[in-house]
Amino acid sequence: MGHHLRHGARGRRERRPHPRPPEGDRGRDQHPPREPRDYLPGTTLLLTVRATTDPAVALAEADIAVLSILAQTLRANLAAWAPFIGADTVVVSLMKGIETDTGLRMSEVVAQVADLPTDRVAVLSGPNLAREIAARQPAASVIACVDEKVAERLQKASPTSYFRPYTNPDVVGCELGGAVKNVIALAVGLSSGLGLGDNATALLMTRGLAETARLGQALGADPITVSGLAGIGDLVATCSSPLSRNRTFGEHLGKGMTVREAAIATSQTAEGVKSAAALLAVTRRHGVEMPITEIVVDVIDGRLTAREAADVLMARTPKGERYGN
Repeated sequence: MGHHLRHGARGRRERRPHPRPPEGDRGRDQHPPREPRDYLPGTTLLLTVRATTDPAVALAEADIAVLSILAQTLRANLAAWAPFIGADTVVVSLMKGIETDTGLRMSEVVAQVADLPTDRVAVLSGPNLAREIAARQPAASVIACVDEKVAERLQKASPTSYFRPYTNPDVVGCELGGAVKNVIALAVGLSSGLGLGDNATALLMTRGLAETARLGQALGADPITVSGLAGIGDLVATCSSPLSRNRTFGEHLGKGMTVREAAIATSQTAEGVKSAAALLAVTRRHGVEMPITEIVVDVIDGRLTAREAADVLMARTPKGERYGN
């Protein structure tokens, strides 16, 4: 996603610092290989993409700074980068997770650590599978900021012939959609790994969306957001695609792997694994019932097997479909 926001409003280039620079490369500007073979083999990076391990170089005169690192590493890395963020720089979060120790959304961590007003923090969320975007296949996303003019500015900076951005002032709803769908995708993966059918997948996705809506309502999100790209759109892509890391991780668990074995087999980070417990803690603080999320946490923590989790969910007391709304 980074190259879509590579230019600021006044034409200045945006670059992102690497969170873990090798010891011998600190401060060095680097021209990365044209093909990122470890993550996106077959993809050719634009010639305008440059890498640097020096945050001062990366953030110098940047109108827009895009943060796309592991959610649970944001606080420590941003603390080091914050002094180099310009007085007018808008920070955009691409991360979809909940901080484990605090229960904060990523935009809240950014605002807190970098000491930024909310109108200088935006989030980008939606059904954006990286491999498809890198292949320039059509996609759309939502740019959310409490200041709609800032969101519109980012929108103008990011469209391409294959990427269509929309705007939304509902930062809370967009971030919750991104965080919860990762956990629901783990559940869908568990179901798939067990060999359950499409009915089970539809059940989990639909009831997972209901969990997102209930939590969003409790936290003040716009209820319409869950029906958009950052809600059901992101949920469908993450739960349905074999490119989804969270779904893939869940499939490995459903087939009997341990969490450690699933992590090795998946090879890339599944944010839902780390965020699930933090998300559950948030729901309990606000008195929101999220049974799928709770079951996923129980499986990750080893209290239930995948098969037991399916049985527990199906044994729940029947309720009206719109309970809790």
